[in-house]
Amino acid sequence: MTPKTVDAGVSVGQVFQGKYRVDAILGHGGMGVVAECTHLALNERVAVKMLRQDVLQDQDAVSRFIREAQAAVKLKSEYVARVSDVGTFENGVPYMVMEFLEGHDLGELLKQRGVLAVPWAVELMLQTAEALAEAHSLSIVHRDVKPTNLFVTWRPDGSALVKVLDFGISKSPMGTDMQLTQTQSLLGTPAYMSPEQMRSARLVDSRSDIWSLGTVFYEALEGRRPFEAESFSEMCVKV
Repeated sequence: MTPKTVDAGVSVGQVFQGKYRVDAILGHGGMGVVAECTHLALNERVAVKMLRQDVLQDQDAVSRFIREAQAAVKLKSEYVARVSDVGTFENGVPYMVMEFLEGHDLGELLKQRGVLAVPWAVELMLQTAEALAEAHSLSIVHRDVKPTNLFVTWRPDGSALVKVLDFGISKSPMGTDMQLTQTQSLLGTPAYMSPEQMRSARLVDSRSDIWSLGTVFYEALEGRRPFEAESFSEMCVKV
């Protein structure tokens, strides 16, 4: 089968860094690509997240990607996707290696089910709250808590386990933070953003994540978001 070239400059079947074989492309985003890979020495499946080559010219995106890796490595909670390696390909594309997860994100589950049973919704929110509490204890604010960033997988005993994804726009005490957050780019997803984040993403603290988590909890129970709008300005007025 002819290897399929993807935006990140790697292809299915390719081995990079001498140890990771690309087996499949799991998804494309506005900024990056996630590939399913095999760690050849360990014979273990992993997920490798990498920036798309066309994004490399955006230094803000590169810095944000590196910061996501740095933030995720600091978090040891079982409710955060574990990062095991960070580096740069031979072609200059930065990447991070994460545990391979099987399951669905909460956004997909809500599309399928409409709403969640109250006990299950409570359990998933408690797990997410524990992950955020650890992040907040390290002065890391996620700033993009939403259903698609909460991945639901399963423990060996069949119980559900939340993994909080994507600390890429997180605010932390690292040196690049002020420079990154003073840009004009809109951070976060409007439907889940706190009022103070709508005013200034640079000034938010852990309370903003709590607002966002409450919005997700509402949607899981009611099957709709508390605020619906057709534009960012209308969303701001409603919130």
